[in-house]
Amino acid sequence: MDGPIIDLDRTSGTPIGAQLVAALRQGVLTGDLRPGDPVPSTRALASALGVSRSAVVSAYDQLVGEGYLETRQGAATRVAEIQPRPDRTTDAAASAPAATTPAPAAPTTAAHEEPRINLLPGRPSTSRIDTRAWRAAWRHAAALDVSPDPPPLFGVPRLRAEIADHLRHARGLACSPDDIVVTAGTSEALGLVASVAAHLAGRAPVIAIEHPGYPSARRLFARRGARTAPVAVDRDGFDVAALRRLPGPPDAVLVTPSHQYPLGGRLPVSTRLELIAWARETGGLVIEDDYDSEFRHLGPPLPALASLDDSGRVVLVGSFSKVLTPWIRLGYLVLPPTNHALREAIAGARDDEACPVPGVAQHAIAELLASGAVRRHIAVSRREYAHRRELVLAALDGLPGAPLSGLAGGLHAVVELPDAAASAALVTRLASEGVAVAPLSDYSAVPGDEPPGIVFGYAAPSDTRLVEGLARIRTAILDDLAGRRSSSLHPPGPTA
Repeated sequence: MDGPIIDLDRTSGTPIGAQLVAALRQGVLTGDLRPGDPVPSTRALASALGVSRSAVVSAYDQLVGEGYLETRQGAATRVAEIQPRPDRTTDAAASAPAATTPAPAAPTTAAHEEPRINLLPGRPSTSRIDTRAWRAAWRHAAALDVSPDPPPLFGVPRLRAEIADHLRHARGLACSPDDIVVTAGTSEALGLVASVAAHLAGRAPVIAIEHPGYPSARRLFARRGARTAPVAVDRDGFDVAALRRLPGPPDAVLVTPSHQYPLGGRLPVSTRLELIAWARETGGLVIEDDYDSEFRHLGPPLPALASLDDSGRVVLVGSFSKVLTPWIRLGYLVLPPTNHALREAIAGARDDEACPVPGVAQHAIAELLASGAVRRHIAVSRREYAHRRELVLAALDGLPGAPLSGLAGGLHAVVELPDAAASAALVTRLASEGVAVAPLSDYSAVPGDEPPGIVFGYAAPSDTRLVEGLARIRTAILDDLAGRRSSSLHPPGPTA
């Protein structure tokens, strides 16, 4: 392999694997390693450097996931087709350009085309999925006898048992398979709960929602005939005091306590207990969307609301969309074991329908959970997302007038902007450069109160695409800031 000399510092506190990743990444970004170049076999490189083969295997795996290397069955691992940066910086995270460095021009993306750099939120990385375990799980499911009956009402028993076991390990939530209802993703789960709230209330239910918050849930509740009551969030998330100030108690409350969507607040334990106390006092339901709970970057994980509930009023909603892929559309409800009326209402809501998730998919995901592949994938993804988060911080943290937030956990970040005009201009400019982001105003639950800013995901794109997208965001923000300064120094003169 012609390329950079890998000089390992064995006295450094940095692990050997991390040094290997950094050295090879630098070689790709600077052009010392060119697209199509083969890299040594893991055994050969380990022998040449005097390190363990496992360290090299791990480094190659990470670089494949980040998009720097590519593998094909039966062929040597090679450098991927990417655009190396013109500078010879020693750190990929140092890719954020100076204020005077414009991002290179890119062709305009037509409205019907896929963006060249898709930073829309809610997209996980699928590059690190263990394809061998994934395919084995589906082969196992396909080899089972074909049933003449539809899937059971609440889901295949083995999958419900594996989900309960997964939640015990991942969230410390003691639940049994009987508490689990398999759903076609989060949307179907929320729709079921909305139907149940209507049944229990005997009328169109009122559901309190976060502002700003999850727009798909707001639209789904409206389609189910529910009325929504927006409740503002603060830096920690849902404001229980604001909930109590509503004209009357709603029938249910939807919250994202682990990582408020989209602003990123984490609900403290004291506030979680306040919310459960409210539910106990009013008889309302708390719908806990356990969004992004698996990917915590700062601070220890906090207990799920459902694990603190002693009144049978909390329903937990989860899915494998962010853990694995939204492609499978598989989620679940965790029902409180003591709320028999709620269980009967859920059964009634599905009485004339089978579980909408195909049985073969349920068996495949059950096998994937049982094999430990999901647990391993979460661990690998958590490390990968932490690295991507550092790239975001290196590029965008500390920009004047554009505070960065939402990065304590999860797969996305928020850049707050001075006003709606700046937000709209930034989204439009980035779209013209082939970079897709979401306006923060889309998450408003109160017409006329649209927070200015953008929301972008950093999990799905490769490092190189992410770095370029971040550079374009940074340049656009700095250009806007320079324009504002110029306007303040040279205000328009008086008209004749």
